[in-house]
Amino acid sequence: MSAAPRTIIDKIWDAHVIATREDGQSLLYIDRHLLHEGSFHAFDQVRKRGTRLARPDLTFGVADHYVPTRHREAIQPEIRRMVDQLKDNTQAHGITLFGLDDPRQGIVHVTVPAQGLTLPGLTIVCGDSHTSTHGAFGAYAFGIGASEVAHVMMTQTLWQKRPKRMRVRVEGALSPGTSAKDIALSFIAKIGADGARGHAIEYDGPVIRALSMEGRLTLCNLSIESGGRLGLVAPDDVTFAYLKDRPYAPKGAAFERAILDWRALVSDQGAAFDREIILHGAEIAPVVTWGVSPEHALPIDAVVPDPARAADAAQEEAWRDALTYMGLAPGMKLTDIRIDRVFIGSCTNSRIEDLRSAAAVLAGRRATVPGLVSPGSAAVKRQAEEEGLDRIFRDAGLEWADSGCSMCVGMNGDLVPSGERCASTTNRNFKGRQGQGARTHLMSPAMVAAAAVTGHLTDMRALLAGRTV
Repeated sequence: MSAAPRTIIDKIWDAHVIATREDGQSLLYIDRHLLHEGSFHAFDQVRKRGTRLARPDLTFGVADHYVPTRHREAIQPEIRRMVDQLKDNTQAHGITLFGLDDPRQGIVHVTVPAQGLTLPGLTIVCGDSHTSTHGAFGAYAFGIGASEVAHVMMTQTLWQKRPKRMRVRVEGALSPGTSAKDIALSFIAKIGADGARGHAIEYDGPVIRALSMEGRLTLCNLSIESGGRLGLVAPDDVTFAYLKDRPYAPKGAAFERAILDWRALVSDQGAAFDREIILHGAEIAPVVTWGVSPEHALPIDAVVPDPARAADAAQEEAWRDALTYMGLAPGMKLTDIRIDRVFIGSCTNSRIEDLRSAAAVLAGRRATVPGLVSPGSAAVKRQAEEEGLDRIFRDAGLEWADSGCSMCVGMNGDLVPSGERCASTTNRNFKGRQGQGARTHLMSPAMVAAAAVTGHLTDMRALLAGRTV
């Protein structure tokens, strides 16, 4: 009798289950464990128990969350202590570290995939919610809490409940000028910031297959903003071409054998999903957020919504609160919203493709507001400089910085002043996310570049005549 059809989510899960309890919790084997400066609490727990890491060879440290992206020579003493603490802890346990002075340093969800450490079919965890980024390769990747970090350190396992399965299909083709960021924000706006709670999401369809790896990384990164446990894309030739010859990826014949296994990581025909969502690429336009949640997103040609037209009392209250914080009025055109500064960076949109798309809009133009550009890794920064992208940003009047989480989390002086409005490529527009009183509008890198040039939220397609994005 043949086995029942399975989703890719179930295939990876089943391959990693060690045991299952009566309450439904399963003990999963973890293939990759990623650490950053904030992991010192977990190291303390390991030390107090007098034990060692189970698999230091499968654990990788990255300095990214708190590191300064500007004036690194004047790093704050408290931040220096955290960076040094990560270095000491990784050295003590034999963990590979992409530290502050390492040419591989960068945001963990940018530099680790680029090193070939993220592979199809792996389970990957990190003490950071946007670990779902790695699902772009067909990996089962998710964020964990501090106590779970310690558990993985000591056992290389983790207790988890099997998630529900959701499939998001994007049919047709995207219109010129739209991107993975627009897909993600459109999806979140459709189902809400809590709409995928309890689900692992598989992204599928011709639009998804047409995305580059950079685009898939952006899409999976934002899965957590829909409430999803994680998001992933089944690996294909795009995945394999990206991984070939990466430092940690299999080489030669081993790589070819791996591809044979990876091709089986697809959802079987007839596999059951608990929920399915269908989007149409042609209906997706450049999107911006207007409120204080990623679900507060609309096409750039829309107007600020009226709370009186909300679906229910709870939504009406949330919209009114958001508009008060953001200083906006119902019915206002999104394109009339003035901005004070811009930010291009974060684990969502700081890869070379993102920088190229922003530079395509900015080339030969001047920004009318200040802004910061923080590449996703030291390697991305080097490549961008080789391509001359840094000169485009500088000539436009924007600051070219080093790699780190930066203004996404409002660290090390990379802040949006209270009351100011920022067009940002980041993943969260929560109150105070980029600084106390900061007002954040999320959008793609090209849209941020357009806002920098005009000084207000702008449909970047108007600035792309004869240009490539």
